Amino acid sequence: MMRAHLQRLAAALSGLLREEEGFTLWLEAERTDFVRFNHGKVRQAGGVEQAYLDLRLIRGKRQATQQLSLCGGDDDLALLEASLPALREALEQVEDDPFLLLSEQPSCTERIVPGALPPAEAMVADILAAAEGLDLVGILASGEMSFGFANHLGQFNWQQGESWNFDWSLYSHGDKAVKRSQAGSVWDAGAIRSGIAEAAEQLALLKLPAKTLEPGEYRAYFTPTALGGLLSMLNWGGLSEKEARAKRSPLLKLVDGEAKLSPRVSLAEAAGEGLSPLFQAEGLIRPERVELIAGGAHQNSLIGPRSAREFGLEPNAGADEYAESMQLAPGELPRDEALKALGTGVYLSNLWYLNFSDRAACRITGMTRFACFWVENGKIAAPLGVMRFDDSLYSLLGEQLEALTAERELLVDAGSYGGRATQSKLLPGALVKSLRFSL
Repeated sequence: MMRAHLQRLAAALSGLLREEEGFTLWLEAERTDFVRFNHGKVRQAGGVEQAYLDLRLIRGKRQATQQLSLCGGDDDLALLEASLPALREALEQVEDDPFLLLSEQPSCTERIVPGALPPAEAMVADILAAAEGLDLVGILASGEMSFGFANHLGQFNWQQGESWNFDWSLYSHGDKAVKRSQAGSVWDAGAIRSGIAEAAEQLALLKLPAKTLEPGEYRAYFTPTALGGLLSMLNWGGLSEKEARAKRSPLLKLVDGEAKLSPRVSLAEAAGEGLSPLFQAEGLIRPERVELIAGGAHQNSLIGPRSAREFGLEPNAGADEYAESMQLAPGELPRDEALKALGTGVYLSNLWYLNFSDRAACRITGMTRFACFWVENGKIAAPLGVMRFDDSLYSLLGEQLEALTAERELLVDAGSYGGRATQSKLLPGALVKSLRFSL
C-alpha cells in the first residue's frame, strides 16, 4: 500500500513543479511490534506504525529539504503541496551547493522479501518458555520496514522486508549479568533456546569469586559481540574517503600503505546482504559489495555522494560514509574449540565505554563488561573483575591475531530513536595472543 502511495505522491508532485525545478522523495516506513521483558515476564507491549518522507526541492545547484509525517491517505498530497512555498523561499536564500550530486540517469529497482515472521505473540511465547525461571530483561522488536525513493526524472526504488531483533540480558546479582543480542529475518526458536541456555550456564559462573588481574598483557578471546565493539570504532571515520583525504582517519597508515593487518583480515561492506536499502536518498545505487580490506591490506574506502563530487570519484556508500552492513570473513577455528585454543587468558563477552586513546595509531581504550571470564587450561575458572584495556587495532588485528572462528554471528543495531536502525555486522570471534590491560 505504501509503495503505491509513494508513486502517487511522486506523480502528483511532478505536476506541481515550476520551470527548472526538480525533486527527490525519500521514504522510511515501518510497522513494528515492541515487547519489553523484565524478571522473565512481559512488562510492556505495543506497536508503532509510522512513515516519514523527506521532500527535497532542487533548482540548479540549490536544494532545500523538509521532512513530513505521512498518514497514508489523501491528506498527504495536500501536506506535500503546502510545503512547496516554504521550500521555494528557502531556495532563494541558500547558496549553490558545489558538492551536490544526485542521480541523473534513472535506475529503478525493487526488492521485496515476502513476510516470513510469525506473530509477535508466538515469538514472545518462545522466549518465555526458554527463559522460564530466569530473570530475563530485554526488548523484542519485530516487523516490516520499507524504504522508497522517487524523483522528477521518473526514477523509483523500493525495498521492503521483515526482520526481528532481540536485545536481552540474564541478570544475576549486583552489577552481574550476561548480555546477548540475536537478530534475523527468519525467526529461529531453536537459536533462542540455545542462546538463553548458554547464557544461563555463564550466569551460574558469575556467582564464583571474581578474579582481579594485574595490568599487563594477556591472551584473549573476543566473542563476535566484543569484536563488534572494536570494529564499530572504525565507523568513526576509519572507513571514510573524506576522513582519509583530510588525514583524520584512524586507519590512515593502512590507507597509505604504511601498515598492514593480519592476512586473516578481510573486511567488506556487504550492502546486498544487509537490512539497509541499496539505494540512497540522492537516488544513487550502492554496490552490493565493497571490499574494504583484503588479506590485511586496504582496498577501498566508503565514498559518499558529496565526496564523490568533490574528489571526482564514483560513490559507493551513503552520505555519512560508514559501513551499514559490515562483514568480516570467517577463519578456521571452530567456535566450540575457542576456549581450548585460548588455553589460559581472558574471555571477553562485551566491551564498554570505547573511545580512541590515540587516533593516529588506531589505539582504542575501553572497559570489560557483562560476563567476561578468566580461563585456565581451556576452562572458565572465574568471572573477571572490571578491567580497562588500551591497545591498537594494528596490533590486535595484526601480528597478535591468532585465529578467527569459522562461525559468524549477525549483530543488528538495536537502536530505535526515530525509527528502527538497520545497521548490521556479520562477524566471527577472534583469538589474540596479547591484549594490553592498563588498569
